[in-house]
Amino acid sequence: MVLVAAVRDYINRMLQDISGMKVLILDSHTVSIVSVAYSQSELLQKEVFLVELVDSISKSNESMSHLKAVFFLRPTSENIQHLRRQLASPRFGEYHLFVSNMLKDTQIHILADSDEQEVVQQVQEFYADFVAIDTYHFALNVPSNHIYMLPAVVDPSNLQHFCDRVVDGIAAIFLALKRRPIIRYQRTSDIAKRIAQETAKLMYQQESGLFDFRRTEISPLLLVVDRRDDPVTPLLNQWTYQAMVHELIGIQDNKVDLRNIGKLPQDQQEVVLSAEQDAFFKANMYENFGDIGMNIKRLVDEFQQIAKSNQNIQTIEDMAKFVDNYPEYRKMQGNVSKHVTLVTEMSKIVEERKLMLVSQTEQDLACNGGQVAAFEVFSKAVTNLLNNERISDIDRLRLVMLYALRYEKESPVQLMQLFNKLASQSPKYKPGLVQFLLKQAGVDKRTGDLYGNRDLLNIARNMARGLKGVENVYTQHQPLLFQTMESISKGRLKDVDYPFVGNHFQQGRPQEVVIFIVGGTTYEESRSVALQNASNSGIRFILGGSVVLNSKRFLKDLEEAQRIARSSPAVV
Repeated sequence: MVLVAAVRDYINRMLQDISGMKVLILDSHTVSIVSVAYSQSELLQKEVFLVELVDSISKSNESMSHLKAVFFLRPTSENIQHLRRQLASPRFGEYHLFVSNMLKDTQIHILADSDEQEVVQQVQEFYADFVAIDTYHFALNVPSNHIYMLPAVVDPSNLQHFCDRVVDGIAAIFLALKRRPIIRYQRTSDIAKRIAQETAKLMYQQESGLFDFRRTEISPLLLVVDRRDDPVTPLLNQWTYQAMVHELIGIQDNKVDLRNIGKLPQDQQEVVLSAEQDAFFKANMYENFGDIGMNIKRLVDEFQQIAKSNQNIQTIEDMAKFVDNYPEYRKMQGNVSKHVTLVTEMSKIVEERKLMLVSQTEQDLACNGGQVAAFEVFSKAVTNLLNNERISDIDRLRLVMLYALRYEKESPVQLMQLFNKLASQSPKYKPGLVQFLLKQAGVDKRTGDLYGNRDLLNIARNMARGLKGVENVYTQHQPLLFQTMESISKGRLKDVDYPFVGNHFQQGRPQEVVIFIVGGTTYEESRSVALQNASNSGIRFILGGSVVLNSKRFLKDLEEAQRIARSSPAVV
């Protein structure tokens, strides 16, 4: 398990050599990093009896000298100040300090000067500075994610914080993998270029010694791209399990908050969806919604069989066997009710919002809009859905956005009519949001062949698919990332569109590729990566992003960027 294994290995190394009762002290970032890789029961097995946040522990003066403190923090100036205050009047018997990235010399001096009572046993850099969501998928949970959409002049200091966090996260990935990559970026994106150049500067100049690993015959590739090159994927409804849960309910650090869903028992109000800890989820996370229902029914049937045999307790041996198997039985019971609750809730939302109807038009706009005069047909289809009172505001907005992205050049008249219709039907959306999306991610801003209508190879592929038909109309869309991976696999990624940083060039086909999407990834894309890796093409792809998006989050970032752009004199 590539990424998850790397983080687990770091946490194991932190905890296993420190004997006795421990308190683990985290910050708001590292709490996410640890929680997706390690369960509470596993922490208990390592004699961690207390997990605290560093800012709350700073407010308490209670002495706990019987506990050994294990700090795992990002090396921010704020956290160094927290540590300085802790060390000035130590509350714990021992201090073991681990940071998730590179410490500056000045920070080491501050810590050394603060440790007057010599309670610090060790200070180490463990490069787990990313949230390992799945084997090949990581996120950085960057605050103010919308900032990537704004020109640098609008808010230079916040943009610098954003870039610093992304560069730190990418550096940690390669330090954990013990590799130094060749770096490429998307030509049309200023922010992708800036991040690529700052990462190269760090790896090849400022910290070249740290990244001087044993050379592989062919260097790995880091490709930095911009979310706005494919604005379609985060706008679409999803119909595979993991992506659908995130789209309709929301997943944060592999946890799903179900408190707003009717009356659920206490232990079901927040559930964990992790391929590491849940065999059913691992087997079904990429399956489509129709199959999930059938598979859950099988899971329920299995559970009922076990429950029935447990009712048949007649001898002391039976009782002992039941008690031995009880934890496993309880775990299975919790798992069954978790998946039944999720699927039931999603079915309800699909029915309430008429998503089967909406999604068919969305998929057609994303995949089949290239025929002659198709814009007229789709204009009518979208208008009919805008007039349908059962369709929610967010679905109306997404339909108009998908139409606008597809036909911004072909049908200005129809587009104007749809804008007006949307404004009258869904007045809660700020006027100009669709136009702002086109300004951000319209055809003139994009590098990739988003609709497969620029490149002859893609045109031929789309025609072949049209003749053959599709297996499932709801999951026919392929993210642009799929094409990018295919181009890398075949050595066809154009230098002119994705230039190299510095005078480094790729000799031969890379065997390891990290694609980082500035602005955020989606679970549809992480599914694409997992399927590509399963196809044994000889290349291992890893996907990362500033956050994990669903349509709600993508639109929120867009609205926030629009609000700032409107109030900034720097944006013309």
